[in-house]
Order: sequence, then C-alpha cells, then structure tokens
Amino acid sequence: MDDPTKKRGRWSWWYLLLLIQFAAVLWPPFYNKAEPYLVGLPFFYWYQLLWILLGALLTAIVYFATED
Repeated sequence: MDDPTKKRGRWSWWYLLLLIQFAAVLWPPFYNKAEPYLVGLPFFYWYQLLWILLGALLTAIVYFATED
C-alpha cells in the first residue's frame, strides 16, 4: 500500500502563494494610514482584517493544490 519510506513533503510552486500574504502584512508603511474608510473603519484595520480572510483562502488553495 503506502511506502513509509516515501518522502511525503515535496516543494511545489504553489507554496509561493503563501509569500503573498506575508509580503502584504509585514511592511507596515504600506498600510499605515487612516484613509480610505470602509464602513467607518480606518484603512489600517480593515486592510488587516481583509488579509485574515485572504490568508485563509490562499492557505486553502495551497493545501488543496498540493494534496496528494
């Protein structure tokens, strides 16, 4: 059936999608501003909340694309 000696983790180009979310939130000067507002929330807050959802979506895409 399954060979336990088979290398399970392989590198894939899909993993580069995970870098998008890190690059988007790890550079605060990009989103360190108050405007534009969305539903009364300053850009600083709704941008980070948006990336929580986008990060989950990107993680799911990578998971299903690299699933064996």
